[in-house]
Formats: sequence, C-alpha cells, structure tokens
Amino acid sequence: MNSPFSSKNLRRFSKSITCKCLVLVGIALFFRALFLSYSTRNSSFLFRARYMSDSSSTAHKFLEVPQIVWGLNNQKIAFARACLTARTMNRTLLMPSLSASLFYKEVDKLRPIPFDKVFQFERFNSLCNGFVRLARFSDVRNRTHSFDLEKGSGRRWTVERDLEQLKQFATNEFEVVRVVGKNPFLWHDHWPVKDYAKVFECMVVVDEISREADKVVKRIRQGGGDNRIMTGLVPFVAVHMRIEIDWMIHCKKLEQRLKVSEICSSKREIMERVGNISGLKTPTVLYLAVADSLLDEESSVLTGWRDGLVPFEKKKLGVKEEVYGKYSYLIQSAIDYEVCLRADVFVGNSFSTFSSLIVLERTQKMRRLGFTSACEDGENEWRSYAYNLAGGSKGVPRRWMTNMTHSSLEAISYGSSSVSCSSE
Repeated sequence: MNSPFSSKNLRRFSKSITCKCLVLVGIALFFRALFLSYSTRNSSFLFRARYMSDSSSTAHKFLEVPQIVWGLNNQKIAFARACLTARTMNRTLLMPSLSASLFYKEVDKLRPIPFDKVFQFERFNSLCNGFVRLARFSDVRNRTHSFDLEKGSGRRWTVERDLEQLKQFATNEFEVVRVVGKNPFLWHDHWPVKDYAKVFECMVVVDEISREADKVVKRIRQGGGDNRIMTGLVPFVAVHMRIEIDWMIHCKKLEQRLKVSEICSSKREIMERVGNISGLKTPTVLYLAVADSLLDEESSVLTGWRDGLVPFEKKKLGVKEEVYGKYSYLIQSAIDYEVCLRADVFVGNSFSTFSSLIVLERTQKMRRLGFTSACEDGENEWRSYAYNLAGGSKGVPRRWMTNMTHSSLEAISYGSSSVSCSSE
C-alpha cells in the first residue's frame, strides 16, 4: 500500500491544486471583465448616482443666475442651460426670474416674472429628481456667504476655458455662487440634446396656462363653429407661420450671411407645401400660429389656401381677446406653444427656435411610442414638417424629427437646414 506521502501521491495532489487555482483565476478574470463592461455601459448612471449621493451637499450649495430674457423659446433654453450648469457645478439652481415682456435692448423695460408663475415648481423637482434641482431663495441660509463669478466673453473665451472654469468652481465652498454678466442663452454650450430634452420634459406649465390652451384647442377642434366642418371634435394641423415683417428682415439677412436660400418662406410657398402634405383628410382645420400684429397691413393669412383646408387664427377663432388678450407676451407665447404641441400635425420653420423646441418635444413623444423615424409615408402620430425645406417630392415639406444624438443644442438654438425624418 502506497504511503500518502509518497512521491506519486504528492505529484497528484500538486496537479490537483494547480488545476483548482487555474479554474479560480479564470473565474476571477471572467467576473472582472463582466464588471468592467457593466461599469462602462453604465457610466452615466454612476454619475447620476454620485450626483444623488451628494444631494446633501448640493442642497446647501446654490447657483444664482441673471434674469432670463428674450422670447419664450430663448428663455426655456437659457433656463435649461442654467440648470445644466448648476448640475456640472454640483449645485442647486436658485429659481430665476423670467421676463414677461419682449425687449431685446431696452433692459430697463423688462418685466420680471417668477419661474413658478409660468411653470410648476414642485412638479419640476419631482420629474427631474436626481438630475437637476430648483430651490427658492428662502432656502439659502446665509445670503452674505456668496461669490460673484464673472463669465468670460470674447473670442479668447473658448468652450474649453469655459468648461474649465465650471469645473474649477465646482469645489468652491461658498454657499452661493452668483453668475454675473450675460444672459444664460449666450453661455457656452457643453451638453448634449438629450440632457436639454430631460430638463424640458420637467418644465410643465401651470394649470392656468394649460386650461387656457385647452380652451383654444377645443375651439380649433370644433372648427370655430364653421358649418363646413363636421360636428364634433376633429384633428387639426398647427402651422407656425413666420412671415412677420421683423422675421422676413432677419431671415433675409441670415440667408445672405450663410449663403443659403432655405430660411425664408413666402406665404404662397407655405400654403403650397402645407396643402401637399399626404394623408390630410378634407376638410382639415388649420390653426395658424402667427403674430398678426406684426404682419404687413395688406397681408392676409386666411386667404389662398387650397380647397378642403379651413384656416383659423386667433381673431377668427374668437380667442384673441377672450384668451390671449388677458396676458403678457410670455404667457401668450406659452399658450400658443401648448396649442401647437398638442396638434395632430405640426408644420414649422427649421430656423425658428419656437418651431424647433416644439419638434423636439414631439420627437420625444414619438420615441416613447417606439418610433425613432418618421420617414415612411403614413399618418404617424406626432408627425412634424419643416415648410422651409423641400421634401422628397416636389412641393412637399420635409418631414422633421430632432436628432437626439447631437452633442449640443446649436441646431435648435440657431436653426439648421440639416434636418431629417430620423431622430438618430
């Protein structure tokens, strides 16, 4: 009988130990590779987790920004950029003032309006929980413990320098960092479209604005009482017509500077392209979102449409004074935005920020339904078109979805002719 300590048994034992070690090493390497792969795929999740874990410190560190100005669309972008700046600096944004009036140069005439008079404060924090956060000035414990941060400007102030400044002040110990200088809309952009889209989704208008939009939409779907329209509620097409005097001056200068010819659209071109949209049943109700007070005196947006299209604007609907006339410029724009957003089909100008933001939100709604493209003919829900760009067939507007893979909001902020029917 062999001794357990014989050389033969020792060799067997040694081989057994070696095999087991190799197996254990293999298992360890497998799980290490799996962990690294998981970590890479979920880097954005880990960042959000870190942001949420730091919420206790974030709640006591704030970012204050200048009053947000210009049109509704510019103010929404400026607000979102301020939120994302606060997120980058690991701070909570103090609720900024918006501007109820529209003055581009006469700053002293700007009428401030609190954010929560237009958008729901608590709803915003609920929807954006763990991403960005909004606070009231009453949440600040010591208003004297603040630091004024001057944003750089000029050609030498590059995107890289701006981002480095934000990172530098992310560790600033002051309770409040107050940004002084220009409007947040003009700050450098460091964030992808999907981050802006997340903030926009959290910006839900207050109930009063929503109810007013409901009134307008109901009046549109009833055909404004026109006996050519069937009884009951019917689908409608919202057309954001940019043919106002100030817009035509601006867009012609822009075409000259960019050396393109696809920004301005005449009333005739808009009417032709809208009339050629496939799948429109007749009669079809059109809601014309246009600032009629800025139109040429001889211009009428209600005449010239092809048979079967029944156009309405605010005055013809009977809502110009009853609904819109009660409010400031900003609230009027917010109501119109909601009306256009709820349309069955939306047609706008790809160089209009107002149109572009509506298409962004409609794109998000389509994606939630499982559609990443609207290229195929058919009556896709939430479909949108750019009337200033030619589609696949002659006289047809281009189908339009926001490209959610873009690394910045530039195409939406300043307009683009590079739009397509795909969101990817």
